[in-house]
Amino acid sequence: MSSTTLMLDKLTPHCGAEVRGLDLSAPLDDATVAALEQALAAHGVLFFRGQTLTPEQHKAFGRRFGPLHVHPAWPNILEGHPEVMVIHADENSKRIAGEDWHSDVSCDEEPPLGTILHIHEVPPVGGDTLFASMYAAYEALSAPLRAMLDNMTAIHDGEHRYRGYGRGDDAGVVYPHAEHPVVRTHPVSRRKGLYVNRFFTTRIVQLSQHESDGLLAMLFRHIETPEFHCRFHWQAGSIAFWDNRCVQHHALWDYFPHRRHGLRVTIKGDKPF
Repeated sequence: MSSTTLMLDKLTPHCGAEVRGLDLSAPLDDATVAALEQALAAHGVLFFRGQTLTPEQHKAFGRRFGPLHVHPAWPNILEGHPEVMVIHADENSKRIAGEDWHSDVSCDEEPPLGTILHIHEVPPVGGDTLFASMYAAYEALSAPLRAMLDNMTAIHDGEHRYRGYGRGDDAGVVYPHAEHPVVRTHPVSRRKGLYVNRFFTTRIVQLSQHESDGLLAMLFRHIETPEFHCRFHWQAGSIAFWDNRCVQHHALWDYFPHRRHGLRVTIKGDKPF
């Protein structure tokens, strides 16, 4: 297979790159997909401007990187497309998706590899998304703390996030609950990154609850360090493709009561190690 060189513009030293010159509605050859896989692992999130995709084309692009994931609780699914989440906020919204730092559905036993969000409508101002490199967050910790975290695992629980949130009556529904390494190794880049987040991580298994609460609070605050971040300003037709294995993201809801609308597909992953 021949290699492909992507036209990339980095956003920040640690996180994010904009890819130019690709039409994601068209089929991609294997060399381009391989180059995108490498770029995703290196930069954590890739951005594409001016894209026009049907739901089928959106899914087809996602499937080039693996089978698609179906969210365990998301209440707004595109009719006829169970893999496509509708991301929408307007003057009637009480909350939006992703209002705090997280990695998507990390409570799954095999959390998603990546997420592809295509925004169709943007508010007149605001609505940016922040992304944070978990490589940079891990590497900025002291050596003794990294050594300790390397041997720990944590509980990621969907119950407190999803109960009563999703698709009508969820009595009897069991939401995902998993134990993952506090530090995971990316299967492509082989770099280590933090893998705990405010949304889903409830306990470090090897510590008492008091110790765990204190350490997790420190790590969550550490992840907020601006130098680890990039900030993406959406335009209609923009796509963000982020790697849940090495970045977290935080959607800003600073545009109420204006509308923001798009579609999202998520790619299945594997068990963190």
